[in-house]
Amino acid sequence: MAGGEQSVTQINNGDALDCRSLLSSSERDFLVRNNGDKVTIDSLKGKKLWLYFSASWCGPCRHFTPTLVEVYKELSTKGDFEIIFISADEDEESFNGYFSKMPWLAIPFSDSDKRDLLNEEYKVRGIPTLVIIGEDGKVVSDSGVEIIREYGVEGYPFTEERIKELKDQEEAARRNQSLTSLLVTRSRDFVISPNGNRVPVSELEGKTVGLYFSLFSFKSCGDFTPMLVDVYEKLKAKGEGFEVVLIPLDDEEELFNQGFRNMPWFSLPVKDKGCEKLARYFELSTLPTVVIIGPDGKTVHSNVAEAIEEHGVLAYPFTPEKFAELAEIEKAKREAQTLESILVSGDRDFVIGKNGAKIPVSDLVGKNILIYFSAHWCPPCRAFLPKLIEAYHKIKAKDDAFEVIFVSSDRDQASFDEFFSGMPWLALPFGDSRKASLGRTFKVSGIPMLVAIGPSGRTVTTEARDLISSHGANAYPFNEERVKEIEAEFEEMAKGWPKKVKHPLHEEHELVLSRRRTFVCDGCNEQGNGWSYYCDECDFDLHPKCALEENKDDSMGGGENPKEGWVCDGEVCSKA
Repeated sequence: MAGGEQSVTQINNGDALDCRSLLSSSERDFLVRNNGDKVTIDSLKGKKLWLYFSASWCGPCRHFTPTLVEVYKELSTKGDFEIIFISADEDEESFNGYFSKMPWLAIPFSDSDKRDLLNEEYKVRGIPTLVIIGEDGKVVSDSGVEIIREYGVEGYPFTEERIKELKDQEEAARRNQSLTSLLVTRSRDFVISPNGNRVPVSELEGKTVGLYFSLFSFKSCGDFTPMLVDVYEKLKAKGEGFEVVLIPLDDEEELFNQGFRNMPWFSLPVKDKGCEKLARYFELSTLPTVVIIGPDGKTVHSNVAEAIEEHGVLAYPFTPEKFAELAEIEKAKREAQTLESILVSGDRDFVIGKNGAKIPVSDLVGKNILIYFSAHWCPPCRAFLPKLIEAYHKIKAKDDAFEVIFVSSDRDQASFDEFFSGMPWLALPFGDSRKASLGRTFKVSGIPMLVAIGPSGRTVTTEARDLISSHGANAYPFNEERVKEIEAEFEEMAKGWPKKVKHPLHEEHELVLSRRRTFVCDGCNEQGNGWSYYCDECDFDLHPKCALEENKDDSMGGGENPKEGWVCDGEVCSKA
């Protein structure tokens, strides 16, 4: 063990890499392959080493490993490096199953002491981690995962100089951006049509081009594609110089082929490396995304998908001037909004009550309305529903000119019926076409969402869910004046309370009286809102009633980690 510690110290000081002392133990002078073969550590002398800290139970690791395998296979012909897997798995069966997918070497699972030592010496606090060590023994980078995610094989040999070179190239490419620089690679100067024909990128030069980033397996993309098709065909019929190039993010070629053959535009080939490169270049963060490239090859807009959903062909040519014009149209629509304008469409001029009874929208005019976007399959919706029902009954008892309308995102009639049966209010019928227009009008991107409509028919707030969660029926009628009154009430409530307290449940730091929208009290484990005695450093909350009571029993509740001592946030699993 002492030899291992010395080796790592030497590496960090830039001395020659001693593979034997770094990777061996008193019982072992070899590494293993996934077929059981043993490889002597001495055979790695003079090579770069990539130390891959990972585990089968870690979601981000499982997602990254196939990318690393691809990079390894493409670069392995160089013969100047090797990857060593250092597992954080807790049983040999899990280790073997995960390692079976890796074409490189590993510290044997049985040598937990060496694995622990490497974790400690390289200060590994999260996985996946890839530490890249050069032939000279110096740590080139401990950010190999991030570099490979961003640059792939292009980042090789992953030195600071190479990364700076790539960043400089990207900056130059942005300054000199053209359709060619975006879509042409060393091995490909064409896009493909649905019938498989290759069309030179040069034929698209001088046109407005929409780069459509999409996944065929993603429902939001499936819902959006017909809208984009409608815009595309209308613009082509008018003779506009507009084209769309699909940037497929799918891994399954069959799924791509099935979907693309029904599209009227061009595409990059499925699995083309240019797809990932463009996703990085445009810092893709959501799907669907349609990036607009102007006739001069410059980016006009980073994503017009929402504009196409709301305005269709009227959003063309997607310029700042057009969006300013659309903003004025939207403002005028909001100011002229009535309950009928958002809830009546053709002969759809009703909502339903229990047993499917039709209630004319005209009967609701002049009331305060909450439009409740929700679904039975959504856990946060089910958790919020009892709070909303409680507030509904309290408000209704004081003011009958109040109603809630449920707009369902359920997947089938049976789920809708079951969920709606527990609600005391009204609803749009299941599958009603008005749901889509309401979603666009109020920009519904997540559920549950609660939109408050005033007696005039104009929108009071799209944040009524937060108001109900924090204040219940006390937030009614959800307008700005009531919110200000609530704020004043909360300020009055805290008069006389100490600004800071010490408490037996959190002896490390003082707790500071703080405004907190919602929290879970670490004392009684119940939800709170408004005021909390809070430790920002530890993210620790106590209700004022809990904080100001002495000798409170410790009833802190904790979250559940994927593995003891680890916390996963979706991107990385970190040591707690």
